[in-house]
Amino acid sequence: MEYNNILLIKMSSLGDVLHTLPFVAVLRDRFPQARITWLVHPQFAGFIPDPPVVDEVLYFDKKKFNRAGWGEKWRMLKEIRATLHRRHFDLVIDLQGLAKSALMAALSGCPNRIGWAEMREGSGLVSRPVRGAHGQDHVIERYLDVARYLGCHVGDLRFPLPDLTREWESLQAKCPVDWTRPYVVLCPGARWETKKWPAEHYAALARLLLADGMGVVLAGGPEDHGLGEAIAAQAPGVTDLTGATSLRELGALIQHCAFYISADTGPLFVASACRKPLIALYGPTKPDRTGPYGSNSATILVAPVPCAGCLKKHCGHWTCMASLTPEQVYEAYKKQTAAAGKEVGPWN
Repeated sequence: MEYNNILLIKMSSLGDVLHTLPFVAVLRDRFPQARITWLVHPQFAGFIPDPPVVDEVLYFDKKKFNRAGWGEKWRMLKEIRATLHRRHFDLVIDLQGLAKSALMAALSGCPNRIGWAEMREGSGLVSRPVRGAHGQDHVIERYLDVARYLGCHVGDLRFPLPDLTREWESLQAKCPVDWTRPYVVLCPGARWETKKWPAEHYAALARLLLADGMGVVLAGGPEDHGLGEAIAAQAPGVTDLTGATSLRELGALIQHCAFYISADTGPLFVASACRKPLIALYGPTKPDRTGPYGSNSATILVAPVPCAGCLKKHCGHWTCMASLTPEQVYEAYKKQTAAAGKEVGPWN
């Protein structure tokens, strides 16, 4: 079956959006003449591919919607409904699988709606779940099962990131550091408190990397700035850019780094999509389901505790992440760079 006008709904979060890139890449291959529109929350739109992969990006501001009164909520829903109806979609693909995405799918007016294997919060009543052979595998493969259902050829994973040249130039202009020096990016923040690696561990690791002659750059959003300051105070010589970059500038920073290290957080998947050498630290979440995928340059360290993978956002005996020591991470870094057969260097 051929489709001419496709709506892809993947509204959040940053990691989930990045996990969707291989899907949209093969979707474009299968439907080269179709118009593909992506519906997303504004704060997670920074890495949606440029045309010709994605033709149009539409936004629904969940934060604004949640703050609004009932009258404003109704106005916003009418507005997005009109916007979606005007485009006359002949296929809607809901890869979010939540109540919010189900509402958007229903408002599209398109009767042909499909979703992925894990449709929750009643979304499977609005969009038909598509289940394939990879139902127990990584989330990227679960999304690709939907692509396979649509007749897409799935080969090597591709992450069609947007062009970040302007952001790299902007970052260099406003941050006067020696960008020719190879550097490691550390992103200490995370949306769940249980995912965070302790600040003192980051500081100890930074000191080891600095002693090795590497530059060390701390990065993250404005909410991570206090954490960045605490780490920088314990590790003189690091460059603290937490809260100082846009999301796309953060992407450019990662794209040009020599190595990347963090816990399970959005920027980790930027590094994975860029095929950067990286170390990912996991405690409450499950790397086999949502970890870095499709890269031979990733080392995953899982907390050596029996409750690892509990999926708890809060914990009364939170010890898992602290059980991964700076020395263990540094040893993994040295092992990975040695295995590469050369010292890590700047992106070319």
